[in-house]
Amino acid sequence: MAGKATTATAKTKTDDAVAATEQTTFSEHVPQGRLTAQRGLYAGPSPIVSKDLYGEVLEGVVTRKRGGVTLEPSARVSGNTYFGRFPASYWQRWTTVREVRVELVATGAGQLAVRASDFEGEPRTIAVQEIEGAEAARVTFDVKLDKFLDGGALWLDLETQAGQRLAVEQVRWTVEPPEKIRPTAVTICTMNRADDCLKNLQALAGDISSLDTLDAIYVADQGTDRVDSREGFPQVAKDLGDKLHYITQPNLGGAGGFTRGLYEVAGHTDTAHANVLFMDDDVLLEPDLVIRMTAFSNRAANPIIVGGQMLNLLHPDQLHVGAEYARLNTLEPGQPVEHSLATADLLGVDPETGKPNRQDRRLDAGYNGWWSCLIPYEVVKEIGYPMPFFFQWDDAEYSYRARAHGFPTVTLPGAGVWHADFHWKDWDEWHRYFNLRNSIITAALHSEFNLTVLCRVLTAQLVRYLLGMQYGLAHTLIKAVEDFLKGPEILHDGGVAAMKEIREIRSRYPETKRYDPTEVPGIASNDIGLINAAPRPSLQRLILIKRVVDRLRGRTRFDLGAIPADEAHWWHVALFETAVVTDASQEGVRVRKYDRDRMFELAKSGFRVINSLRKNGRAVQDQYQRALPQLTSRENWKRLYEL
Repeated sequence: MAGKATTATAKTKTDDAVAATEQTTFSEHVPQGRLTAQRGLYAGPSPIVSKDLYGEVLEGVVTRKRGGVTLEPSARVSGNTYFGRFPASYWQRWTTVREVRVELVATGAGQLAVRASDFEGEPRTIAVQEIEGAEAARVTFDVKLDKFLDGGALWLDLETQAGQRLAVEQVRWTVEPPEKIRPTAVTICTMNRADDCLKNLQALAGDISSLDTLDAIYVADQGTDRVDSREGFPQVAKDLGDKLHYITQPNLGGAGGFTRGLYEVAGHTDTAHANVLFMDDDVLLEPDLVIRMTAFSNRAANPIIVGGQMLNLLHPDQLHVGAEYARLNTLEPGQPVEHSLATADLLGVDPETGKPNRQDRRLDAGYNGWWSCLIPYEVVKEIGYPMPFFFQWDDAEYSYRARAHGFPTVTLPGAGVWHADFHWKDWDEWHRYFNLRNSIITAALHSEFNLTVLCRVLTAQLVRYLLGMQYGLAHTLIKAVEDFLKGPEILHDGGVAAMKEIREIRSRYPETKRYDPTEVPGIASNDIGLINAAPRPSLQRLILIKRVVDRLRGRTRFDLGAIPADEAHWWHVALFETAVVTDASQEGVRVRKYDRDRMFELAKSGFRVINSLRKNGRAVQDQYQRALPQLTSRENWKRLYEL
């Protein structure tokens, strides 16, 4: 559909590898025909994915394959599914497109219908065609995008009567192309997940003939277990040809890995109209995501950040969230926006309405996670590069900074990848340092930064960690606040020293280690019985005071007990002398033991540093705001990449 980008003979060298034999130079393409906005697929990229996410069999015998579907007599298939729906509301609101064409190839006899929903999810029929005796016949529907502003989608339904058999393939949703096609580079950041990263490169290579808008793939490998060490790498490199650029670099976290793609595209483009599509290394990729996000960006009325949605990998039918925002001043990311689905079974129904879980209302996102997120080069030219945060909150900070300059973030329904479920990751880990430190910096840059509210939030967290015998986590919080108060200099090395230091600090605390449940040090396995939590107290402040007093007096209700991960609330754990708590990963346990001296020491340090934040936070905020242009400059990232 689009021509290829030109190449130069220059070689891009890193510490110990040549990035590619030729370096892509990004140029806009002249379109060759209509622009594919999404494909109509009937099976996923892996057997673990339900085909019902693509096309739902309502009746009869149906054969569903990736590229097409065959209906036996008296059968019905609906495209009113997560991947089957065309997000008409988003196209009407954010693009200049006012008509979409459904194209397909049909053989046999049956009924083809384009249907739509409104913002309340009520269906209506847009157009119907009956076909008889078709032999690889091309069928098209031209559908206006004119009644979807507050919500609604389009989809294709298929039906056969008795005695009819229908095969449909090559379903495409296409739109008029722009005058020029924006070149797009996918950037995959990876760190010792070589097998996962290779699988996603193979998925892209397997679909490369359909990914016409994809000009380059950058792999920023920051690990010691490198992707190019895998047996399958030479073949995938051959399959991707000069589109693949494999780069090794110092470990600068997710921020450093993703930013490398922006850095490379910015250094090799002769147009401002280019896209960089961030993608995690450990996702199960639906390659059609590239088509959907790049087409949307190509027809957007103005440059916007286009986010893909996350589906839960351990529960592939679940949508993580429809769209999210962050409460910056209270350090709360991942908040579902109004009317958003959250941890929703896409094959189930809403218990309140009885309707299928479909995102019909159009939502405005605050930011989008970088499991898949497309950033136009115009944004980089205007606001600079991401903050050198190492990882955590880099995605939110960048979106809120972009929004302040007139570049909103749009989370596009149906553009989804599967990523490891967040709630199976334990909160008490070393990366919590970056989450806290970077959230405070982001609040300082982009919120009212009410220090009274912020200090109240941090104090409440500290007290709960101490009551829950999470002393390492309390120290993690203290270190995060201390380092924020050091000012922008803490970001000088991109987070490398901070990562090493927080890991060393946390290693001093026994409860940060995970054990097999039958090999808990010093405790016989048979002695650890489950003790369940009472319901959440209605008078939490009163219970908090009571638990604090009991801790100060050395009172406990239980000497020893096991606590499930979802019941490890501070008000329950505070009743124990020793609590064996299931890790959120469900792969082991943590042993929390009451340590009065350590509790007092951490409380004293914590209250002191939070009080310092209250006194000095405004001055430190000013330092970060003044340093923002330098921190996010190309020159700073060039230094960090040691180029």
